[in-house]
Amino acid sequence: MNELAGRPEALDASEPHCRSPQRAQDEPRWEPEALDASAPHCRALARKRDEPREAPEIFDVIIVGAGHAGCEAAYVAARLGARTLLLTGNLDTIAKMSCNPAIGGLAKGQLVREIDALGGLMARVTDASGIQFRMLNRGRGPAVHSPRAQADRWLYSQTMKLALEEQPNLWLHQANVCGLLVEQAPAASTGRRCIGVRDTTGVAHRARCVVLTTGTFLNGLVRLGDRQVPAGRAGEPPALGISDDLRALGLEVARLATCTPPRVHGLSIDYADLPPQYGDDPPRPFSFATQRLDRPNLPCHLAHTNERTHAIIAANAARSAIASGATAGCQPRYCPSIEDKVLRFPEKNSHQLFLEPEGEHTHEVYCNGLFTGLAPEVQDAMLRSIRGLERVEVLRYGYAIEYDFVPPYQLRPSLETLSVPGLFLAGQINGTSGYEEAAAQGLMAGINAALAARGDPPLILGRSEAYIGVLIDDLVTLSPREPYRMFTSRAEYRLLLRHDNADRRLMPHARRLGLCDDALWSALQAKERAIRDARAFLAARFHDGHSLEQWLRRPGVTFADIERLAPELAARDLSEAAREQIEIEVKYEGYIARQNAEVERLRSMEGRAIPDAFDYAAVDGLGAEAREKLARLRPATLGQASRIAGVSPADLALLLVHIERAAHRG
Repeated sequence: MNELAGRPEALDASEPHCRSPQRAQDEPRWEPEALDASAPHCRALARKRDEPREAPEIFDVIIVGAGHAGCEAAYVAARLGARTLLLTGNLDTIAKMSCNPAIGGLAKGQLVREIDALGGLMARVTDASGIQFRMLNRGRGPAVHSPRAQADRWLYSQTMKLALEEQPNLWLHQANVCGLLVEQAPAASTGRRCIGVRDTTGVAHRARCVVLTTGTFLNGLVRLGDRQVPAGRAGEPPALGISDDLRALGLEVARLATCTPPRVHGLSIDYADLPPQYGDDPPRPFSFATQRLDRPNLPCHLAHTNERTHAIIAANAARSAIASGATAGCQPRYCPSIEDKVLRFPEKNSHQLFLEPEGEHTHEVYCNGLFTGLAPEVQDAMLRSIRGLERVEVLRYGYAIEYDFVPPYQLRPSLETLSVPGLFLAGQINGTSGYEEAAAQGLMAGINAALAARGDPPLILGRSEAYIGVLIDDLVTLSPREPYRMFTSRAEYRLLLRHDNADRRLMPHARRLGLCDDALWSALQAKERAIRDARAFLAARFHDGHSLEQWLRRPGVTFADIERLAPELAARDLSEAAREQIEIEVKYEGYIARQNAEVERLRSMEGRAIPDAFDYAAVDGLGAEAREKLARLRPATLGQASRIAGVSPADLALLLVHIERAAHRG
């Protein structure tokens, strides 16, 4: 019996029937016609009502799971023309924000804009459901500026569901998948190929490629204090059987763990001494297709733990599923529980918390910073020790969850498994943490599964092209054994990979694949021409013996200052995006040129492929550690091999010699 059944966390208080709208009748509302007509939230159906809807006997791509990875994978595969089936255990929880109701953040915002530039959904859905938009790190350089949005949790899910329902070539079906279908394929190295999945009703769903995006559901186990119950998340059953099939196919399956914070009733919070934190005014959209935002700007509030809070946590740590070590999986380093923070940093008397609204039409509040696996009565005491929360009412208790994942050294850079052709993995099943990391993988897995289904080569993004490239390269090369989270520090070329130029970097890929429509492509071309012409004007026009470009390069001088010096430039009416690009390019030209030169130096190594069947045991002189790791991780290029811990420059030189010899013999 589900021990959490009937508890607050098993409910969804953000459902629309839980709160009557609080917005005044004359308050401005979001108007879909203000945005791009292809945006998912627009009511004009993309699918014709008389379009034949008979499902094929064999799909091109099947997606298992409709979290953030699954939604992007299904959407983009269908847009590429693949007949796509999305299977999920509950159609009412599509794109559900299991944890924080927010999108973006440090480095994560860059991922979201890259997803958008490549034709994905996350940015557009965020623009349609956001309740607060902020640009983080404004006081630092442009390389680390990152957009973030607080979202209406229910509206985000419903907007995403509508977009998928309206997408041609995409079928949605509610079913619990319990296993994989494989067939003998003599051409494959293992003689097996994934050809579909089976669900708990016994139905077999067949496809040319399968993408698993199972999140925390694989053998999921929810822990609340000393109580535990099998669950993919609170109130939802786990996915059973798939892990056994993965092991039977020769894949290693391991365990990870994470935890969520409690949600509380906003009307039970005393906000008098809790400083508000509003979003930017005006807000900046996430999607390159969104022309303007007309969404509410709801505040978050700051709170702090104190010595009394810490005493309660320390005294009850043994009753925490996280702090007691009860969870079998490796715990997240970058999203630690409050128990972990208190026990590891006893010298700190306070930790900052963010009280974040879960939506526009609910009083539910997310306690960001209080991730916990403590028993319910301890969570009550902990919360009520915090200023402003003395009389707080808990709607959902935080809990720990552990689940199966597949260490990603077993994947190609396309996210297809090395040993089982036709089987792709994306999201938390690969050991990542966060909606954005999951969505980025889902996008790439969906693209590559659709390409594989029609016999085309995969799309592989390099580390110098995109944060998505960094993410996937880190996964398949380093194969982290703890939940992976993206940071700007992970990207060597972060000045080149800014959020503001994601369209210029990645839309050409989308256009080539057919994922960028004419309107977006024309807008990008117009932007490029405007930037090019304005740069030429700045270089040719002089003021007091210096070009306007030299003036703009000076500290403290802005593009607006230059426009005052040259009214002809102001008359060009450049877009804010173009003005931003020009100012960054001019001011950071030397640094950008240096990074581009480094990219060119490394390009030959990055592009030097290592044959799939390369025999590392035959390389005389290769270090024992390097041989073991190279044979296990199977890097696709010398560039990937160079980033494996334990592989020395001497090892790389030996590899290069043997690869060249093999090429000459071939």
